[in-house]
Amino acid sequence: MGDRGPLDGVRVVELGNFIAAPTAGRLLADFGADVIKVERPGTGDELRRWRLHGGDTSLLFRTLGRNKRSITLDLRQPAGQEIARRLITRGDVLLENFRPGTLERWGLGPDQLHELNPDLVVVRVSGYGQTGPYRDRPGFGGVAEAIGGLRALTGYPDLPPTRVGVSLADSVAGLYAVIGALLGLARRERAAGPSGEVVDVALYEAVYSLMESLIPDFDAFEVVRGPAGSALPGVAPSNTYRCADDKYIVISGNGNAIYQRLMRAIGRSDLAADPALADNTGRVAHADLLDQAIGAWTATMTQEAAEADLLAVGVPSGPILTAEDIVKDPHFQARGMIDRRRVRIDGDHTTEVAFPGIVPTLTRRPGRTRSLGPELGEHTEAVLAELDIDINTHAKLREQGVI
Repeated sequence: MGDRGPLDGVRVVELGNFIAAPTAGRLLADFGADVIKVERPGTGDELRRWRLHGGDTSLLFRTLGRNKRSITLDLRQPAGQEIARRLITRGDVLLENFRPGTLERWGLGPDQLHELNPDLVVVRVSGYGQTGPYRDRPGFGGVAEAIGGLRALTGYPDLPPTRVGVSLADSVAGLYAVIGALLGLARRERAAGPSGEVVDVALYEAVYSLMESLIPDFDAFEVVRGPAGSALPGVAPSNTYRCADDKYIVISGNGNAIYQRLMRAIGRSDLAADPALADNTGRVAHADLLDQAIGAWTATMTQEAAEADLLAVGVPSGPILTAEDIVKDPHFQARGMIDRRRVRIDGDHTTEVAFPGIVPTLTRRPGRTRSLGPELGEHTEAVLAELDIDINTHAKLREQGVI
């Protein structure tokens, strides 16, 4: 098969459902890891039916399950736990996002697993982490965004907080899970003896880590930030502006030199020359004035014309692209971010669909999409054979509902 990427030869066992752990598994699989996704017999990961617009498997699952192998295994049964134990013993990384204590009840806790596989990197993703007074609370990404501080900043003043249209907390936690897995693997490479590691990723902490100086500003100056609409508090000018064609453009003119170019481009050399606006502190104090000036200019321009004028003078700006815009965009296409693949939609019907490309891109060993999210249990027989479980036993396990 050849070198599949920088993680070729690394085996990952994914016991996760929904978004967070599967996101981590997808990223590791994109770069060559052999990710074996363990799913419940019969139903599989609930993600298979999230945002289901047709057929029996969502394109969300096809995306997050890409490059993985799927086996079915009932972890509630002792026979299923034993197979999982054998599988994990031969693995390098275990990904899981069950509620804390679940693996321990199944006899699959880190202590038990490290007795079998001393070098195993166990990556645990949960709502509130494996310790602390909230550890046993159920936690999903939307709640984590609230607890972690993000929802207090989103939306507009005097209106209910809003959320972004993606599973942000879960995706960020997935990124931290990958970082933790790679750190554990790196430590193993340098260790002289057993180097098993446990990585504890909490959804709320993944969000909390994005809050920049929210807490220091409060603790030092008693500043309590709230929602600011489309503006970026403490940075000016940086906002979203309506154009003459009722489209919007995002303009970031908050660097000192960039600000000067922006003001001249919109015909406000007076504001460019004002010494009170020469640095960010002064501009923040007059953010409303600057937004009004920029908004008055964009109101006379089409979005395309405004972007062209700003790009001509090196001011960061861009339109708000929809899915329809993205699939047509030449830059997305040139960078390999629109990856067209044939996928089964319903029954035997297949069609070509645009999927997101691999991020990040590497020069020597780029990640690649080898396969889309697998059918439920597609690789069960092959993986059990790799564990030296004979074909007759497969049939018995299936009769018992273990697989």
